[in-house]
Amino acid sequence: MGIKEFRYDGSQALELNKTPTSLQGLDRDKIQEKTLRNMEAIGQWQDKLYADGREGIVILLQAMDAAGKDSAIKHVMGCVNPQGLTVHSFKQPSPQELAHDYLWRAVQALPPRGGMAIFNRSYYEDVLVVKVHSLHKEYQMAERCLNDKDFFEKRYKQIRHFEEYLYENSYRLVKLFLHVSKEEQKKRFLERIEVPEKNWKFSEADVAERAHWEDYMAAYEAAINATATEHSPWYVLPADRKWQTRWLISQAVRRTLEEADPRYPEVPEDKGLELQRCRGKLLAEE
Repeated sequence: MGIKEFRYDGSQALELNKTPTSLQGLDRDKIQEKTLRNMEAIGQWQDKLYADGREGIVILLQAMDAAGKDSAIKHVMGCVNPQGLTVHSFKQPSPQELAHDYLWRAVQALPPRGGMAIFNRSYYEDVLVVKVHSLHKEYQMAERCLNDKDFFEKRYKQIRHFEEYLYENSYRLVKLFLHVSKEEQKKRFLERIEVPEKNWKFSEADVAERAHWEDYMAAYEAAINATATEHSPWYVLPADRKWQTRWLISQAVRRTLEEADPRYPEVPEDKGLELQRCRGKLLAEE
């Protein structure tokens, strides 16, 4: 089983109700060993990416609440040098952000080339929660921009163009949807309520959003199908068992880095001679 089985690039349609939220027949110990090997490789590739400085990587995480986004960041990306990684959590837009186009805050969060960034949620919220709750009707925009009939189709088009623009400017996106089941979400919510150390994670708003589960599934399916492309594919990963999810995330990130194929810069001849002179001085020290 490889990460290709979970990759959507627009050549096939995603049907979430037919997509697994967990995998059967896997040996947990072996999978965790593979995850560690992937993490080691990610760390090595990231060092080259930083030194090379020609491409940037954005890992974009989308999911329903309690799907494991935070723990995935903590466990899978712990192998990366913090100097070359930034993490951005996209919460409810601020007044300043609402005064700009919805992609503005994402542009502010892009890493420099050579760096990596994790987007915990992203500009996709504008075709997810905004769509489910019709929040766009409250936007301070010209009337011509708020036509319900094609508002979200235009958003999908804009996102496709934005992501192609990023690719053409030396960025690669790793778009991950953590597909958790409604039953597993309920179990995790109850754990957050019943375990005192996890109470801080729970919010009444989580239960309120759960009531819109089917609407969210429809919104995710539509968004993924409309924005999955060859250069910016989606990975739809089962999320009921976190050890499986982390393994697949590590595969997707490793694959993207391998495709980028960063290299350590070659040292110019004059720089090489300088290094040898410095080496000689160091060896000559008493």
